[in-house]
Amino acid sequence: MRIGAHVDPTDPLAEAAIRTADAVQFFLSDPQGWKAPQPREDVDRLRASDVDVYVHAPYVVNVATLNNRIRIPSRKLLLGHATAATEIGARGLIVHGGHVNAGDDLAKGFDNWRKTFAYAAEQGGFGVPVLIENTAGGDNACARKLDALARLWDALDGYDVGFCLDTCHAHAGGEELLDLVDRVKAVTGRIDLIHANNSKDAFDSGRDRHDNLADGTIDPELLVALIRAADAPVIVETPGGADGQGADIAFLRQHLGGTSA
Repeated sequence: MRIGAHVDPTDPLAEAAIRTADAVQFFLSDPQGWKAPQPREDVDRLRASDVDVYVHAPYVVNVATLNNRIRIPSRKLLLGHATAATEIGARGLIVHGGHVNAGDDLAKGFDNWRKTFAYAAEQGGFGVPVLIENTAGGDNACARKLDALARLWDALDGYDVGFCLDTCHAHAGGEELLDLVDRVKAVTGRIDLIHANNSKDAFDSGRDRHDNLADGTIDPELLVALIRAADAPVIVETPGGADGQGADIAFLRQHLGGTSA
């Protein structure tokens, strides 16, 4: 099992070495901004490395919204990040499921997702697997609850769509972790990546605050069981910098097995 961490984008491979990580995830631009990603000087190193690379799209991306001033730039930004992720040999581009505003028809949000994939197809495709990630909060979210996720997957039928399961988001979003892998796969047919995070907050809190794997409100044994059942690559997005994440990677290797970089 390949196990890694979300790291600073300046020198991801150095960050991987510090953590003895098999994989890294990072942003290609400001996660809270709308700027397009710029070419990287380390593109050849990233493509040649044995470390698996994943890219996380900016948090501002929301292709589901009915607000044209957010949806249309989001659609373009997502495609731009997919192109840049392809250039560096990334194995996937992770993007949050998004939401519509209160009072808006959630069905239109799912259809906006369909239009996003149709738009990308018209431009030649994303070029890299797009992994939609479940989210922790919001009553109008496209990927918080499994019933909404099922409607999203129905809307995207015919497109090759991947899924990233975040354990903190599932817990905070009100989905029990016991047997969650089976319930997710019944909807999506796949889990391409696990974001392995404990939660600082209670079940169904709607709050997205990650904690280290042996801490937080989720039983660590339950996290291990879920990750084992998913049998997918793992990225920890936990606090504590290299020390905290390195300890979490070691924890998973101890309980699951896995290679070291």
